[in-house]
Amino acid sequence: MRILITNDDGISAPGLNTLQHIATRLTDTPKDVWIVAPAFEQSGVGHCISYSKPMMVQRLADRRIACEGSPADCVMAGVHEFMRDAPPDLILSGVNRGNNSAENALYSGTLGAAIEGALQGITSIGLSQFFGPRNSDLDDPFEAARDHGENVIRRILATLNPQDDGYKLFFNVNFPPVASADVAGIRVVSQGLRPGTGFHTEAAQAPNGRKFLWVKGGDQQVSTAPNTDAAVNLDGFISVTPMRADLTDHAAVRELQGIAT
Repeated sequence: MRILITNDDGISAPGLNTLQHIATRLTDTPKDVWIVAPAFEQSGVGHCISYSKPMMVQRLADRRIACEGSPADCVMAGVHEFMRDAPPDLILSGVNRGNNSAENALYSGTLGAAIEGALQGITSIGLSQFFGPRNSDLDDPFEAARDHGENVIRRILATLNPQDDGYKLFFNVNFPPVASADVAGIRVVSQGLRPGTGFHTEAAQAPNGRKFLWVKGGDQQVSTAPNTDAAVNLDGFISVTPMRADLTDHAAVRELQGIAT
């Protein structure tokens, strides 16, 4: 199995090393793992692509390429440039520094790469490590992802059915904010929404008197509704959420048929 890995934290991020460890365990040989990742951090860029400007790429080592673009750009570069003669069978994105549960999924460059992989027709999985007081101070705060990532991915791949039409599934996997030994299991759940939280701007003044705005997130330790992603993460479970790039609310389409003319 040939695997392309990327992330949104940048090619030097420790979570990418964790993902490389996971990917290598999934393959017959390390030579089947390719890394095409952003040269610099691209957190929060979602499914952005560099449509109006070119991107510089640099080969840092055999099968390790830095791309001055978004995670979705990296997927396209990997599929259509660096692996074009033998495309990947699987695309893995992450392991993100912090969770991409609940509303975070909508901003995530980690999932932006998985979306692009799905649009390219390739099975794609975004992986993120939730942080909290029970794992932030560990020697390796990514240990839950490192120790359980291979098993989760194998279980997902074993249950996939062939899909020939429509938007292809991609998967959002979040590892809980606990030590590896305290992971309670795996739950397949819906995306949640943290009540009363969200991204916002906060003003700051530079020494020269100019005003700047920082974007800040809400409290990540707030739970979502029962049996949704952040809720099970905070209970110690790995969440697996199958997703599609189809943004249509199909129930609303049916309900709104009365306005059609």
